[in-house]
Amino acid sequence: MEYAIAICDDADVDRRSIGDMVRRWAEEAGCSVRVDGFPSAESFLFEYDRNKCYDILLLDVEMRDISGIELAKRVRAQRGRAEIVFITSHFEFIAEGYEVDALHYLVKPVAEEKLSEVLDRAAERLAVEPPSVVVSFDGGTVKLPEADILYVEAFAHYIEIHTRTDVYRLKESITAFGERLSGDFFRAHRSYIVNLRAVERISRTGVTLTGGAEIPLSRGKYDDVNRAFIERN
Repeated sequence: MEYAIAICDDADVDRRSIGDMVRRWAEEAGCSVRVDGFPSAESFLFEYDRNKCYDILLLDVEMRDISGIELAKRVRAQRGRAEIVFITSHFEFIAEGYEVDALHYLVKPVAEEKLSEVLDRAAERLAVEPPSVVVSFDGGTVKLPEADILYVEAFAHYIEIHTRTDVYRLKESITAFGERLSGDFFRAHRSYIVNLRAVERISRTGVTLTGGAEIPLSRGKYDDVNRAFIERN
């Protein structure tokens, strides 16, 4: 398992020290990590606009300009699902952490044993997280929960992923992308993959999804999609 972990702390010494502890935890846990350090909330948000694939955020509460609490609220406002751990020198901010579903608070100076315990808990929670898929497009990179995807449509040199709120266009074949999805998805047509969890009606010629989208169904696939739908619902 590989985890993408961001450390946001305006104290260079603390940021480097925590990064070293995270890498030692990963080695001991037998997993790999990508650790990115940020000296301010602003620098993190600049990167986060392009790359929303972080699994764990270690945020210093008392940063200048934008605090760790405010940063966490902005991440949650963008539907970020990362496990959030606050690092602080004071306890008066703890109540605010409940608003953003923070996993834990760590007190400076951070004890390596405590950090390892918290990272173990974060890994356990991530292990039972609903399935998701990472997609890279012109606007950046994002981790999409599969439950948000309604269908995927193929064009000449790209595909479009239609979610409940957005459309993402990326250069990848529909076959290759389909191999990255779970069994909740069905290839209804050579140009379409549908989320069986979003299916509302199946006819001989098409599939109607949540929100009203109608996807064509290839000839001969009616029995197969019905069987797959029953097994997944």
